[in-house]
Amino acid sequence: MARWQNKQSPINWKLPTIITITILLTLMFVIPTLIVIPFTGDESTQASIESETVSSNTTTETPISLESPFDVQVLRTETNQVEEIPLEEYVTHVVASEMPADFEIEALKAQALAARTFIVRFLMQENKEELAGGADVYDTIEHQVYKNTDELRQVWGSDYHWKIDKITEAVAATQGQIITYSNEPITASFFSTSNGYTENSEDYWEGELPYLRSVESPWDEEISPKFFDQKIFTVADLEDKLNIDLSNSVEDFQLTRTESKRVETATIGGKTFSGRDIRDHLQLPSSDFTITSKDDHYVFTTKGYGHGVGMSQYGANGMAQDGKTYQEIIEHYYQGVQVSTLEQATPTLLAKK
Repeated sequence: MARWQNKQSPINWKLPTIITITILLTLMFVIPTLIVIPFTGDESTQASIESETVSSNTTTETPISLESPFDVQVLRTETNQVEEIPLEEYVTHVVASEMPADFEIEALKAQALAARTFIVRFLMQENKEELAGGADVYDTIEHQVYKNTDELRQVWGSDYHWKIDKITEAVAATQGQIITYSNEPITASFFSTSNGYTENSEDYWEGELPYLRSVESPWDEEISPKFFDQKIFTVADLEDKLNIDLSNSVEDFQLTRTESKRVETATIGGKTFSGRDIRDHLQLPSSDFTITSKDDHYVFTTKGYGHGVGMSQYGANGMAQDGKTYQEIIEHYYQGVQVSTLEQATPTLLAKK
């Protein structure tokens, strides 16, 4: 027994040492792991939180809802078919067809009001021309340009979604609103680019309308690519298009101008025309023109694009860039008007529809 104890005594001596070493190793490897694990867990949790946050911020937006009180019957001129379009969808597609989608949102809202007011006033007119298939309007500039979804996709290509979304937002922000004067929908005429002023209605069309007055529009010259243009005609061209004889005419042309500096009358080859007639016969962009002659050619230099009555689209965009709201744009280009709802101004139309 004693002999066995003597042989084991070295083991007894080494055992505490082994235990001590084991404990030290444990402390060296296990404790750092314990220290690291909580931070690793926190990082994982934080990543999960961040992932949830990103996910919550990128949820799909709810589509904008447009509510239409009635439909518009649109005669498609290419197919001679009638499409039945809800009012606000019709307005959306008219804005998309008539104004660049990259314009400011407030300008697009102003265009939406003009487009909606135009069709509402047109539908309220008595003794309208009867169109094929019971249609209300054409899809051309005779009324308002209208392109359907397939046509807009073809025109816009990969830009279709952001453009139609932006325009739909503008229409939704104004839905049900029209422009009125004395509680009646106005003739909400509009055009591309002014010459620096809009035109009085009676200086281009017959009849004076109190809200279609000449106002300044200084934004167009700076921002519109259509502000200046030139067309060159030979003597033979002018004689043919205007039915005149220039063989014995003097070099100078006699021009008188309206308040907005557009041509009121032009005497050419001994014959007097209205500025509008010259524009129509020669297909000029504007009735604000000057005439110069050079080497048996006549140069017509124009300012502006369109008839000039009502709202200038590029002017509206310039106002929006300056921070003006769509109501301020509307009240500038249509003098003395109010923004009203369909229910307020057209209860009889809503009752019919």
